Amino acid sequence: MSGKTKTGLIKSSIGKKVFMGLTGLFLCLFLAGHLAGNLQLLLPAEVARDQFNAYAKFMTTNPAVKLLSYLTYFSILFHAVDGLYLAWQNKQARPQAYYKKDDAANAGWASRNMAVLGTLLLVFIVIHMKSFWYEMHFGNVPVYASIEHGELKDLYTLTTTAFTEWWYVLIYVLSMGAVGFHLWHGFGSGFKSLGISHPVYTPLLNGFGKGFAVVVSVLFAILPVYLFLTSLN
Repeated sequence: MSGKTKTGLIKSSIGKKVFMGLTGLFLCLFLAGHLAGNLQLLLPAEVARDQFNAYAKFMTTNPAVKLLSYLTYFSILFHAVDGLYLAWQNKQARPQAYYKKDDAANAGWASRNMAVLGTLLLVFIVIHMKSFWYEMHFGNVPVYASIEHGELKDLYTLTTTAFTEWWYVLIYVLSMGAVGFHLWHGFGSGFKSLGISHPVYTPLLNGFGKGFAVVVSVLFAILPVYLFLTSLN
């Protein structure tokens, strides 16, 4: 494929949808991995502290994981910008009267509001990264010596302390609701954007995607609620 053809693909609406699908499905894998690591926060505090901090150290020092992190940052930015651009293109191309009359009948709520949900999630990601990622890399996070894992930054205490604030817990839970709605439509849409469609397995993929949306968003939302309730004891 020539350079000109590649450029044309990226600039075309079809090309943008393909890259939206690729980045979206990659971010689904990221969410699954991120959730698996964060579920360690549900362990008893004396166990969770070392395990979660060792996990955080691995995620920020392993070269392969760091490379995947850069790919994740790119995917988030591309997915957000490209998604907003495609939403704007679709709005410009669609007659307003037809949109008002038929859109609700032809698509679900999540499908019609993907751009809004994506914008809310982008705002949440900025807040979330400032609270944890930025502090982990550039903040004054306490360091302690673990018998099993050596020197560790205490991201566990930083995280559990953040979730003692009811307003932050509320923001997190509401944001996970947005994640759920975004995934509800986005998982199946990602495969559709890649041209993967079949009468037999497309309904299965859509069903799995809806289940994935519920499980991921609910489990992520449980974490701050659990930590908040634990802090009250």
